[in-house]
Amino acid sequence: MAEQNRADDKLRVLIVDDEEAARYGVRRALNTFGYDIAEAGSVAEARQAITARQPDLLLLDVNLPGESGLDFLRELQTQPDAAPLVILITAHGSERMAVEAIKAGAYDYLPKPFEVDDLRLVVKNALETVRLRRENEALRFALAQEGAARGALIGKSEAMRRVRALIEKVAETDATVLVRGESGTGKELVAREVHERSSTRRRGAFVAVNCAALPSELIESELFGHEKGAFTGAAARRRGKFEQADGGTLFLDEIGDMSANVQAKLLRALEERRIERLGGNDSIPVDVRIISATHRPLEQEIEQGNFRADLFYRLRVVTIEIAPLRERREDIVVLAEAFMRQTAERYKLPERRLAPSALRQLLEYRWPGNVRELRNVIERALIMAEGDELTARDLPDEIKGGAGIDAPPRAGGEVTSAGLSVPFTADFRSDRREFERRYITRCLEETGGNVTRAAAILGMHRQSLQHKLRELGLARRYVAVGDDAAQDNSDN
Repeated sequence: MAEQNRADDKLRVLIVDDEEAARYGVRRALNTFGYDIAEAGSVAEARQAITARQPDLLLLDVNLPGESGLDFLRELQTQPDAAPLVILITAHGSERMAVEAIKAGAYDYLPKPFEVDDLRLVVKNALETVRLRRENEALRFALAQEGAARGALIGKSEAMRRVRALIEKVAETDATVLVRGESGTGKELVAREVHERSSTRRRGAFVAVNCAALPSELIESELFGHEKGAFTGAAARRRGKFEQADGGTLFLDEIGDMSANVQAKLLRALEERRIERLGGNDSIPVDVRIISATHRPLEQEIEQGNFRADLFYRLRVVTIEIAPLRERREDIVVLAEAFMRQTAERYKLPERRLAPSALRQLLEYRWPGNVRELRNVIERALIMAEGDELTARDLPDEIKGGAGIDAPPRAGGEVTSAGLSVPFTADFRSDRREFERRYITRCLEETGGNVTRAAAILGMHRQSLQHKLRELGLARRYVAVGDDAAQDNSDN
């Protein structure tokens, strides 16, 4: 039942009994609790009442004229999305019938004659279950709305249609999924959608771990947990993310940053479906679906010896590629309009239209930060805008330039951004590497060589920036003995 479409939040009870006196007695016993109560004298009347009133609970007598209450119960179970809970009312001494009722899907049963207090208690318990279902449905609906506002699976492009089709195919399986795409494309949102569309996994937890945000010496404890005394500071036993996600989904973001030692243990956990806590000897079974994500080219990381090939093949049973926003420009308009509605609602702002001048600028920009950047730009512009339209004047200066960090070369043979120029050689990898060197170098100069501050400005994790510095040959210049502690002391 679509609870969000209900006009009120009253709990609805339908009494199905062919004896008018019996219906009157039940109604009188329940009237003081504020339920919305209706009656039916036969299965045919009950069908009509269910269609018209969408009751939450049926008090269903077994012995009805024409059709059995037990057969009607079985019929209702074939329509699980619309079926109310059922309490079957049986004749005295019909224990076998009660067992059949529970097997057929009844929430509970009451043998006649029953005490008023017993009736009230079993109805109260059943409707408490209904309330919990409503809350869960409301929460799922709110999360879905929030996801849509943040850009989850919004888009009419062929690329997004392929993503949605893959999610539909893989959701009901337990296959491992590797989500690939640039930063800001919404990899975690895709992982959550796979989890939510699984009829079994969504009942469990969705647990996310950012492998790049944790030092290598801590991620093992984070994933697998530890026993008391396993290492200095381990004052108590701690359940890891695998155990927390048991029955649900474990999302490993930035899997390419995981250390070799943890990669080996992760592979073993995937193969054996069992883990061991740090400092422990017990082998703990876990039922977890793994979804991982990365913006790194893992094939290249394998060639360089940074990632295990066997783990890569184990993680990518199904691969979902998310195209960058610049490659699906037909999605920019629908995303921008969704973010405008969400921002207006969040900050109680008047709704505005997207003016043609603003739309032109949004379509010309390259969006290096992808959907995340678009959401932030729209939010900032809408807060600052005046009038009925969001115009080009309301957009940040970097958007008005129509370029973005990875813009194509302009006339004169240079790629230009933020006051930096890089000679255009028609060798994409070489030009991009040179641009990264200059961009990161300038950022570090602005922070006096402080790597931690530079990482925050660049929107990177400190460990990721240190890895990039080593990759670009800048580590010796800016990181003393692989760390920026000396630079950080300049803050004090």
